[in-house]
Amino acid sequence: MSVVRQLYELQEIDLEIDDQERRLEQVVGRLGKDDAVVAVREKMGAEKEKLAGLQHQQRPLEGEIDDLTSKIKDVDDQLYSGRINNPKELSSLQHEVELLKAKRDELETKDLDIMDRVESVEAGVAALSRELEEITAAWQHEQEQLRQEKAALEGSLNGLKQQRQALSAEVDAKVVALYDGLRKSKGFAVARVEQGICRGCRISLPSSELQQARSGALVQCGSCSRILYLP
Repeated sequence: MSVVRQLYELQEIDLEIDDQERRLEQVVGRLGKDDAVVAVREKMGAEKEKLAGLQHQQRPLEGEIDDLTSKIKDVDDQLYSGRINNPKELSSLQHEVELLKAKRDELETKDLDIMDRVESVEAGVAALSRELEEITAAWQHEQEQLRQEKAALEGSLNGLKQQRQALSAEVDAKVVALYDGLRKSKGFAVARVEQGICRGCRISLPSSELQQARSGALVQCGSCSRILYLP
């Protein structure tokens, strides 16, 4: 195998290593990242706080309604007991009952409004709870897939790096240094030659360079300096 062919194969391995390292970086970046779960959990927490606030308003209101109902019953008992015959006193009790009932009606209206809001918020919390359960399950599944992919990538990268080490050991150290330098500065070091054109810079090659490249010699493109490879 010619040295140029070896360098081309080395480049193929390096490109695969680059691709897999980029993917590994993406995978690692997504591992443990649960922004969507956190967002739903925080939203549900806010709704639960709202629900607790409404229930806090509702409890004393219902206590007041119960107190007023009890007072109305007491006054009604006095009115219909037959023990009070004084018209003025009866009128006063009737007026008191009317005031108490009006107050109770007002509080019951407020209570009904709060009950409607409580029901709406409870439905929202239930929906968010279902959403959280679904999104958590999806996240856990994704995390397991990412962990498996991470392990597979790490294993594959280890194998590729061993291949690279073995192949580069077969090539003269100065040639590998030239290859590494070109790869660092150009992005890739070995350019295929197709129809007399360097695919690195897309410029037609002079016949002298083509002849040397065809012979298997290490030839660099006179335009972009990449090593020329004819398949």
